[in-house]
Amino acid sequence: MKNNQKIFKVLFGALLLPFISYGQQDVHQNYSLFNPVPQSLMREMETDRPDVTESPYTVDAGHFQYETDFVRLIKEKSDVQKTNTILINQANLKIGLTGSTALQIGFQTYGRQKETDIISGSTETTHGFGDVTLRIKQNLIGNNNGNFALALLPYIKFPTSKYDENSRFEGGLIVPMVYKLPGEWNLGFQVEVDRLKDLDQQAMHTEFLQTLTLSHQLVKNIDGIAETYYTYDFKAHELSNFLNASIQMEVVKDLKLDAGINYGLQHNAEKQYFIGASYRH
Repeated sequence: MKNNQKIFKVLFGALLLPFISYGQQDVHQNYSLFNPVPQSLMREMETDRPDVTESPYTVDAGHFQYETDFVRLIKEKSDVQKTNTILINQANLKIGLTGSTALQIGFQTYGRQKETDIISGSTETTHGFGDVTLRIKQNLIGNNNGNFALALLPYIKFPTSKYDENSRFEGGLIVPMVYKLPGEWNLGFQVEVDRLKDLDQQAMHTEFLQTLTLSHQLVKNIDGIAETYYTYDFKAHELSNFLNASIQMEVVKDLKLDAGINYGLQHNAEKQYFIGASYRH
């Protein structure tokens, strides 16, 4: 219990970091939530989806961006339990606070979860509204120019779920970065530490995640994204590897659609399938 309290104190401290560093912004970033960046000066639209690797770029001050899964199917399996989850409108509302800081509010509009006990074969199905997640993205390098960008993205998940009766407070710190390579190739990289609930019990564990993603335009307005990442569960001493593939299409300016798979290679690693969209205003 004391370890959990220490971890969440660190997370809350990280959430306050953007406000502490507000005075360190350069002159170009003298815009705010109530003094929006003019459309002529707005950066190109960057999204935190569809890959696992988050974008280190923030939403322009005074603007918002809505990113969502229309539908996401998640399959999980442990030694004693199988879980199938369908999420409808798993959304992330991003609000630009300053030139380098954005608030993000994540929520799951509807979820349906079916749990099957492998030994007895019994099943339990629940449904309803999901969890709410609060995140703050603080860009540290390269938000407006340069070939390298880096950000801090602490988060806390609140257990508001109606479909997952075992939902718990969870949190972590995400550090995304990207290199812009020659030929319009982008190389993304992310490290992350999370405090998460165990799949088949109420206990918690600490998990480390590291990603590597490569993206490039396939044809006009359509990008292809290939990604690999792994997670390590410090409690179970368990390593899980994933391969992901997705496409993202710009329909019109500030509106993108995407679809993809997130495939765990081990038998007990998550398998996810999704279609979604991103809109900026």
